[in-house]
Amino acid sequence: MTEHQSCVGGSLEDFLDEIGERQEVYGEAIKRVLSWQIEEARKEQSISKSDMASKMGTSRTQVKRVLDPHNVAVSLDTLDRAARSVGKRLKIELIDI
Repeated sequence: MTEHQSCVGGSLEDFLDEIGERQEVYGEAIKRVLSWQIEEARKEQSISKSDMASKMGTSRTQVKRVLDPHNVAVSLDTLDRAARSVGKRLKIELIDI
């Protein structure tokens, strides 16, 4: 039996914990969802990336970083400004696990 066969029938969370990548995977998944939601709102409202950058008080390059689903190194403040630039608000809450 290989090291990963013990996870057969277990949960994805258990497997990710076992290989030490749960937080990284969850972080990237959250960023992908937020990027997608911001991009969809931008398109629905026909806001250009340049206009979005202007509303955020930043560069178009920074907007591209925010909208890049693989770039997880974006601050909460930047995500909040991006959300507000498309008429949304970022909501973060702590929940029991």
